[in-house]
Amino acid sequence: MSRASDIAARLGIGRRAGLGLPMLLAAIAASSAVALLAVSGWFLTGAAIAGTTGAAAVAAFNYLLPSAAIRALAIARTAARYGERLTSHGAALHAMAALRARLFGVLAAADTRTAPDLSGGEASARLIDDIEALEDLVVRRSALPGALIGGAVAAGFIALAGWVAALAFVLLAAIGLIAATGIARRLTRAPARAAAVARGALRDRYVELAAARPEIIAYGLSNRVEAALAPRLAALDAARLALARAEARVNGGIAAWNVFVAVAVTLLAAAGPALTALAALAAYAGGEAMGASVRSALRHAALREGLERLDALAAITPPRDAQGTGAPARLRIGALDLGPGARLAITGASGSGKTSLIESLAGLRRTSLSLEVDGSALDRLPALALARQFALAPQSPQLIAGTIGDNLRLARPGVDADAMWGALDIACLAERVRAMPQGLDTPIGEGGGTLSGGEQKRLSLARALLAGRPWFLADEPTEGLDSATEDQLLTRLDTWLTRTGTGLILVSHRPAPHGLCELSVQCPLET
Repeated sequence: MSRASDIAARLGIGRRAGLGLPMLLAAIAASSAVALLAVSGWFLTGAAIAGTTGAAAVAAFNYLLPSAAIRALAIARTAARYGERLTSHGAALHAMAALRARLFGVLAAADTRTAPDLSGGEASARLIDDIEALEDLVVRRSALPGALIGGAVAAGFIALAGWVAALAFVLLAAIGLIAATGIARRLTRAPARAAAVARGALRDRYVELAAARPEIIAYGLSNRVEAALAPRLAALDAARLALARAEARVNGGIAAWNVFVAVAVTLLAAAGPALTALAALAAYAGGEAMGASVRSALRHAALREGLERLDALAAITPPRDAQGTGAPARLRIGALDLGPGARLAITGASGSGKTSLIESLAGLRRTSLSLEVDGSALDRLPALALARQFALAPQSPQLIAGTIGDNLRLARPGVDADAMWGALDIACLAERVRAMPQGLDTPIGEGGGTLSGGEQKRLSLARALLAGRPWFLADEPTEGLDSATEDQLLTRLDTWLTRTGTGLILVSHRPAPHGLCELSVQCPLET
């Protein structure tokens, strides 16, 4: 199994990732915190002793330099801590600036026949929660150097009270650091994995229910929806509670161990009260500084879980540019041999496999049907080859949250306005869009919510026309249209097919679209 650092490197998040300055600032902050507590302990103890020995001792006690040092250390600690947080988060954001977009692009354009079968909720969990965990990896990389330097500074202060006390601190701190790190990772591994699984399951269910929002409202099903989500919410809450309890146990153990180390150093110190107080507080501060590294280990299990899930996405073969078209291919569908520009209607009863056949040609699913492109079995061809041949207007169009123009540009980035208006005209949607105040820049909302079902269908059809592929796959292209609009659309589509020489594979239960085709084949086909 790959280490977290190896996975991060494959994702493009290298070890350095601009963390030189954050590590330096973390070291300054830890050193300043240790020195501040140590000097404060020495100063307060020395001042108290001087106060009990008479006015002459009080007058002779130099409080100006220690006071100035304490103030300077407090300022240095605060400034370094702030700078470390600022620069480490800046490094994290810079390191991951393009990661989410790159992984989304890989997932969205991957060959769906071979890519991991991820639901919308699971995909969003990986692209949101798991990448946020990766950000945590970068931010916390400065913790260990700061912890070690803080511990070294503490050992130096403790040595002023005796080398035995300093040696004891080093040994006890090392034991505590190693043991606590291992315990933290062991205690958080199972709840972190459970939380990741529960988040994905919850998002899956939520996405499914959100798609049925109109029906939920119409039939008053909100109580049942809440009940359906309750087990997944409970599972996530339980995993998070277990994770919080594990973190609390580790943090409590760190605090108790630091007290034990401070007491041991106090007992072993071979110096006066002021230096003993300095050593005790330096030991406690050094333990706290090293505890910061242990606390970063509390996130290791969740981080590792997220990294492995992201690594599965990164392992998908990166998509290549599918723009442009290949030479028009010959198709073999069942016993029919179709040359470029042929028009075929797929007939058959509901559930006989017509949509499956269309989606197989588009490269959306594997198939055992007798389908060939230029003599090659369909499943042997890469998705890129199929994308260059087929443009799909699906039965259930998917529109993005954006403008009408944004949805059309998905077919051919860089397409100009004239081409978009031409495609909309063929789809009998241009007049409707021109009547909108913003025209092509009209936002349509998530899932095309501001458009009717028939308008969404025609916008998807216009998008497929813009792709300019040799073969046009149309699944129920006139569903939801009145007869007059259907006749107009079919006339314009027939003209466009003839003018461009584009082939047509059509599925429709309505009789009128079949007039576009001179051939037909019955589903189910023989495998």
